[in-house]
Amino acid sequence: MRRSKLEMHIDILRVLAYKGPLKLTHIMYKANINCSLLKEYLDYLLKQGLVEERIIGKGIVVFAITQRGITVLKNFHELEQVLPIVEEARNQAAIPY
Repeated sequence: MRRSKLEMHIDILRVLAYKGPLKLTHIMYKANINCSLLKEYLDYLLKQGLVEERIIGKGIVVFAITQRGITVLKNFHELEQVLPIVEEARNQAAIPY
């Protein structure tokens, strides 16, 4: 099953939240997203202020989640908890007796 853009954005945020600042290739493998899409999605997340670019060592670029990104991730997690209940109620309402 294909992931939506939202799911891919959330996967990137989760990887950065749990694995810490990472290089592009490490994010690519851990989030299971090809390089061209990852660059596009990271650009979007950077513009939204959910991810930041950091330079470490000898010019090595890594990406890290921001506080705003953590807040979005928490809100998404809460929404995921509520959605199964809403979906279950909708399915029960649709069942004719």
